[in-house]
Amino acid sequence: MAEPLVARSAFRPHVAPLASPTGVAGVTLREAEGLTLASVAAFRGREAELADAVRAAYGIELPAGPKRVASGDVAFVGAGPGKWLAVSSGATDFAGLPAAVADQSDGRTVVRVSGPRARETLATLTAIDLHPRAFGVGDAALTHAASISIHLWQVVDAPTYEIAVFRTFAATFWRWMVEAAQSRGVEARHGG
Repeated sequence: MAEPLVARSAFRPHVAPLASPTGVAGVTLREAEGLTLASVAAFRGREAELADAVRAAYGIELPAGPKRVASGDVAFVGAGPGKWLAVSSGATDFAGLPAAVADQSDGRTVVRVSGPRARETLATLTAIDLHPRAFGVGDAALTHAASISIHLWQVVDAPTYEIAVFRTFAATFWRWMVEAAQSRGVEARHGG
């Protein structure tokens, strides 16, 4: 009899180092575990129907453009015209939406980056202007960090960011983040 499939962390200590600050942690990295992720693309001509379905099911107005909108444990992050990344901290089934839906839960991982020096650290790896006047709570961007494609959004003012990265690049992204944060004091923990 085959073993049941079990979700596993994209990180292992030998490829994604853990770190404890030697002083005050200016940057905290955490793997966001247990998320349900799905790419959602509106069918041509049915954008309004999808917006109505999302509003009815989750109480969310789909964002137009690179924005993140959340209600409860569900969020939709703009990923291009008529496209979103749906994120849930629960076992949400997005398959009932009138759209093309592709489960991304095992294909991507999400890293939370927070702390007083998080913005400064991310700015060393991306070409996005993360100054609070240019990029704030609810803003999102598809960009690159150290040559790795990422989907970045700001969750709260503290600042706290969440970054979706393809699982195959997750450990490399993690190592770059730990390295970039070393001089700022880094605490890095994951489920691996």
